[in-house]
Amino acid sequence: MKGYVFHGPGQAAWEDVPDPDVQEATDAVVRVDTVTICGTDLHILKGDVPEVRPGTILGHEAVGEVVEVGADVRTVRPGDRVLVSCITSCGRCRFCREGMYGQCRGGGGWILGHLVDGTQAEYVRVPFADLSVHPLPASVTNEDAVLLADIFPTAYEVGVLNGRVRPGDTVAVVGAGPVGLAAIATARLFAPERVIAVDLAPARLEAARKLGAEAVADAGEAPEQLVADLTGGLGADVVVEAVGVPETFELCTRMVRPGGHVANVGVHGRPATLHLEDLWIKNVTITTGLVDTHSTPTLLRMAAAGRLPASQLVTHTFPLERMEEAYDVFAHAAETGALKVVLGGPQREVVPVTAP
Repeated sequence: MKGYVFHGPGQAAWEDVPDPDVQEATDAVVRVDTVTICGTDLHILKGDVPEVRPGTILGHEAVGEVVEVGADVRTVRPGDRVLVSCITSCGRCRFCREGMYGQCRGGGGWILGHLVDGTQAEYVRVPFADLSVHPLPASVTNEDAVLLADIFPTAYEVGVLNGRVRPGDTVAVVGAGPVGLAAIATARLFAPERVIAVDLAPARLEAARKLGAEAVADAGEAPEQLVADLTGGLGADVVVEAVGVPETFELCTRMVRPGGHVANVGVHGRPATLHLEDLWIKNVTITTGLVDTHSTPTLLRMAAAGRLPASQLVTHTFPLERMEEAYDVFAHAAETGALKVVLGGPQREVVPVTAP
């Protein structure tokens, strides 16, 4: 088969690789129909994730069809159309029993495209299939479903739920990339008074407006003043950091009100300063997190009901064999306007849901 193989910082190629097979009784092999590229994949290509060994197939999000299962797999069978989650769960360790699948110590967690071969290939082996793939409703398209493998659960769990968004809140989302936009969409499920989006790119701010942000601010033009003006000087109840650089994290801590929440979602590669000289007296809660994907079944039901604007984030589509071109488009998002890049072949017919 073909797969997108990491060969070291700045080096990867779409090339021939061995077909995967069932190695453990809990495995499933999935034929990949649709994949997407994550910002974390770009971090790997830059050399920021040294755990990824040369020779690893990248990718941790996919939709496809089960073609083979191990003897102990009970929840899916060959022929099932499934979502492959970015997080793999053994289901037995302490963290899995607490629903913290991202911290799995039994051989799971974030392993696809990280510690084992990933999804950016024609086939993928998925360990612990019973808890790591989700059968898909016929009413959910591949483009919608693949965005529920990572960015929507990440935004919802690490941003909105950790940030404790409540009705009537002012929510500021710093970074209107794919995860930030998903945070805007899922924050609105909790009926905040307003959502404010902050970014440098006008196209992304326009996308934020379309997804429901009532106000937008250029990150280079004192967005904390806009937040102060809209909140009578108090600050935002919840601030979601969705960029991953020191400057945006520090901006978030300046924008939050006393007693508010800063939910860090961004992947940070450099230290950020925590200004406790200002924050110690403000009763501020700061949370971090790797997605657990415990919310994926809920998000799938919402997508089937038409409550999640997932595919609105897709700006570019490619066949699988144009993986290298897709990476180039995604890596140069400032010039190409890319939000989410989706790759895949012909999709199955989608069955519309009609009211009785």
